[in-house]
Amino acid sequence: MKKENENLSFDFEEFKAQAIADMKAGKSLVGKDGIFTPLMKEFLEAALEGEMNSHMATCLGGSENQNRRNGKTTKTIQSPMGAFELETPRDREGSFEPQIVKKRQTVLNASLDNKILGLYGLGMRGLLRAMKFYECSIEKCLGVALR
Repeated sequence: MKKENENLSFDFEEFKAQAIADMKAGKSLVGKDGIFTPLMKEFLEAALEGEMNSHMATCLGGSENQNRRNGKTTKTIQSPMGAFELETPRDREGSFEPQIVKKRQTVLNASLDNKILGLYGLGMRGLLRAMKFYECSIEKCLGVALR
Protein backbone atom coordinates (compact mmCIF):
# COMPACT_ATOMS: atom_id res chain seq x y z
CA MET A 1 0.00 0.00 0.00
CA LYS A 2 1.49 3.33 -1.07
CA LYS A 3 1.34 6.37 1.13
CA GLU A 4 0.21 9.65 -0.37
CA ASN A 5 3.35 11.54 0.64
CA GLU A 6 5.75 8.87 -0.63
CA ASN A 7 6.33 10.64 -3.96
CA LEU A 8 6.68 14.10 -2.43
CA SER A 9 10.18 15.46 -2.05
CA PHE A 10 11.40 17.55 0.85
CA ASP A 11 11.28 21.25 0.02
CA PHE A 12 13.89 22.94 2.20
CA GLU A 13 12.76 26.48 1.34
CA GLU A 14 9.17 25.66 2.32
CA PHE A 15 10.42 24.03 5.52
CA LYS A 16 12.53 27.09 6.34
CA ALA A 17 9.60 29.47 5.85
CA GLN A 18 7.32 27.27 7.99
CA ALA A 19 10.01 26.94 10.69
CA ILE A 20 10.39 30.71 10.93
CA ALA A 21 6.63 31.17 11.18
CA ASP A 22 6.43 28.45 13.86
CA MET A 23 9.27 30.04 15.84
CA LYS A 24 7.52 33.42 15.74
CA ALA A 25 4.35 31.71 16.97
CA GLY A 26 6.28 30.24 19.93
CA LYS A 27 6.27 26.62 18.81
CA SER A 28 8.87 24.32 20.39
CA LEU A 29 12.04 23.49 18.45
CA VAL A 30 12.09 19.90 19.70
CA GLY A 31 9.47 17.38 20.74
CA LYS A 32 6.77 15.42 18.96
CA ASP A 33 5.53 18.38 16.95
CA GLY A 34 8.80 20.28 17.15
CA ILE A 35 10.15 22.38 14.31
CA PHE A 36 13.27 20.25 13.76
CA THR A 37 11.63 16.80 13.92
CA PRO A 38 10.74 16.68 10.17
CA LEU A 39 14.31 17.74 9.39
CA MET A 40 15.69 14.81 11.38
CA LYS A 41 13.31 12.39 9.67
CA GLU A 42 14.24 13.64 6.19
CA PHE A 43 17.97 13.39 6.86
CA LEU A 44 17.78 9.87 8.29
CA GLU A 45 15.63 8.58 5.42
CA ALA A 46 18.02 10.10 2.86
CA ALA A 47 20.99 8.49 4.64
CA LEU A 48 19.22 5.10 4.74
CA GLU A 49 18.47 5.34 1.01
CA GLY A 50 22.16 6.06 0.38
CA GLU A 51 23.14 3.02 2.43
CA MET A 52 20.66 0.85 0.49
CA ASN A 53 21.97 2.15 -2.85
CA SER A 54 25.49 1.22 -1.79
CA HIS A 55 24.33 -2.21 -0.59
CA MET A 56 22.45 -2.92 -3.84
CA ALA A 57 25.47 -1.89 -5.93
CA THR A 58 27.57 -4.38 -3.98
CA CYS A 59 24.95 -7.15 -4.19
CA LEU A 60 24.31 -6.81 -7.89
CA GLY A 61 28.01 -7.09 -8.74
CA GLY A 62 27.71 -10.88 -9.16
CA SER A 63 25.66 -12.27 -12.03
CA GLU A 64 24.07 -15.04 -9.92
CA ASN A 65 22.89 -12.69 -7.16
CA GLN A 66 19.15 -12.00 -7.39
CA ASN A 67 18.81 -9.66 -4.38
CA ARG A 68 16.54 -6.69 -5.03
CA ARG A 69 14.84 -3.91 -3.09
CA ASN A 70 11.72 -5.04 -1.27
CA GLY A 71 9.87 -1.90 -0.26
CA LYS A 72 10.12 -0.14 3.06
CA THR A 73 9.11 -0.77 6.62
CA THR A 74 8.07 1.85 9.13
CA LYS A 75 9.19 2.10 12.72
CA THR A 76 8.73 4.70 15.42
CA ILE A 77 11.98 6.35 16.44
CA GLN A 78 12.36 8.05 19.83
CA SER A 79 14.89 10.84 20.02
CA PRO A 80 15.52 13.87 22.20
CA MET A 81 13.94 15.86 19.34
CA GLY A 82 10.71 13.87 19.59
CA ALA A 83 9.16 10.69 18.23
CA PHE A 84 8.63 10.23 14.50
CA GLU A 85 7.89 7.49 11.97
CA LEU A 86 10.95 6.45 9.97
CA GLU A 87 10.70 4.47 6.73
CA THR A 88 13.62 2.09 6.35
CA PRO A 89 14.33 0.31 3.05
CA ARG A 90 14.41 -3.51 2.84
CA ASP A 91 15.91 -6.04 0.47
CA ARG A 92 14.55 -9.47 -0.47
CA GLU A 93 17.38 -11.46 1.09
CA GLY A 94 17.31 -9.50 4.34
CA SER A 95 21.05 -8.91 4.07
CA PHE A 96 20.83 -5.10 4.27
CA GLU A 97 22.29 -3.96 7.61
CA PRO A 98 21.83 -0.19 7.95
CA GLN A 99 24.42 1.61 10.05
CA ILE A 100 22.97 5.05 10.79
CA VAL A 101 19.80 3.53 12.32
CA LYS A 102 20.38 -0.16 12.86
CA LYS A 103 17.77 -2.91 12.57
CA ARG A 104 15.52 -3.02 15.65
CA GLN A 105 16.97 0.29 16.90
CA THR A 106 14.17 2.58 18.05
CA VAL A 107 16.05 5.16 20.13
CA LEU A 108 18.52 7.75 18.83
CA ASN A 109 21.03 9.33 21.15
CA ALA A 110 21.43 13.07 21.62
CA SER A 111 24.91 13.23 20.06
CA LEU A 112 23.62 11.90 16.71
CA ASP A 113 20.79 14.45 16.81
CA ASN A 114 23.28 17.27 17.41
CA LYS A 115 25.59 16.10 14.61
CA ILE A 116 22.71 15.94 12.13
CA LEU A 117 21.50 19.40 13.11
CA GLY A 118 25.05 20.70 12.69
CA LEU A 119 25.19 19.25 9.19
CA TYR A 120 21.87 20.90 8.36
CA GLY A 121 23.36 24.17 9.49
CA LEU A 122 25.72 23.79 6.54
CA GLY A 123 22.74 23.71 4.18
CA MET A 124 20.39 20.88 3.21
CA ARG A 125 20.91 20.97 -0.54
CA GLY A 126 24.67 21.13 -0.27
CA LEU A 127 24.66 18.36 2.32
CA LEU A 128 22.62 15.94 0.23
CA ARG A 129 24.82 16.56 -2.82
CA ALA A 130 27.95 16.23 -0.72
CA MET A 131 26.85 12.99 0.95
CA LYS A 132 27.60 11.00 -2.18
CA PHE A 133 30.80 12.85 -3.11
CA TYR A 134 32.31 13.18 0.38
CA GLU A 135 31.15 9.90 1.86
CA CYS A 136 34.23 9.47 4.00
CA SER A 137 33.79 12.91 5.60
CA ILE A 138 30.16 12.19 6.47
CA GLU A 139 31.18 8.83 7.95
CA LYS A 140 33.85 10.51 10.05
CA CYS A 141 31.56 13.30 11.18
CA LEU A 142 28.63 11.06 12.14
CA GLY A 143 30.81 8.28 13.51
CA VAL A 144 29.05 5.57 11.49
CA ALA A 145 29.97 3.74 8.30
CA LEU A 146 27.75 4.47 5.31
CA ARG A 147 28.82 1.41 3.35
